[in-house]
Amino acid sequence: MSNVLESICTQKRAHVRERMTACPISTLLNLIKKQSKPRGFATALAKASEVGYGLIAEIKKLSPSKGLLRKNFKPTLLAQSYQLGGATCISILTDTPYFGGKDEDLVAVRKLVSLPILRKDFILEPYQVIESRALGADCILLIMAALRDAEAKKMEEIAFLNGMDVLLEVHNEAELERALRLKSPLIGINNRNLISLKTNTHTTRSLAKLVPKTKILISESGLYTPNDLSEMAKVGARCFLIGEALMRKENVTLFIKELLLDPFPVKTELENSL
Repeated sequence: MSNVLESICTQKRAHVRERMTACPISTLLNLIKKQSKPRGFATALAKASEVGYGLIAEIKKLSPSKGLLRKNFKPTLLAQSYQLGGATCISILTDTPYFGGKDEDLVAVRKLVSLPILRKDFILEPYQVIESRALGADCILLIMAALRDAEAKKMEEIAFLNGMDVLLEVHNEAELERALRLKSPLIGINNRNLISLKTNTHTTRSLAKLVPKTKILISESGLYTPNDLSEMAKVGARCFLIGEALMRKENVTLFIKELLLDPFPVKTELENSL
């Protein structure tokens, strides 16, 4: 685990302990009973990528590597603009210290849009999985670099029991091998180096060939242009998680339409066999 990630996880575990005291599991379970059913995050991406691209449009105010990304930060307005532009799903950062997000952002956004929502946070404890569904999340992120195999398996099981999907995020071949032992079809390859915090799409290029066709491959970070998406699609990634590029655009609706306008053609079964 990198020093940056280790520091984040230490702080997050302390925060979770505080949350467990302030809002016990019993309270969360009651909130889940009042939630509408999950919206099918993985299903939405699978359908979108059959004919074009599956886009997870991210809402985040800050970045550990870039600082403030958007001064005029209005999560609900961004979410509505994302939906209008044609995004498939929405990712919402709920971590406060490093990304400037909060749980209330997810709750507010879910009320205004119909798209499936990923709770993007450092999920380290089973409590957070239950909490995610109570907030209205349709999918959670599990970062393999931050978890032991047994921890990831347990939290994946809890997510599935609550009707949520799970995005398994990897940065290298070793993490990918571990993720493939789990059941989730969602494999996210993060192009950001956890030590330098720099991005390089070579990560997706090198790992994509190791991901079975039965999985839904998502390329994350370092994607800014339609050409970037085409290059990733050529190696098998037809779904993308894009945050910083969107945060820096004044008209996010127009930018999403530009990204999705001319997708790299989907290969037929015959072409894949050649």
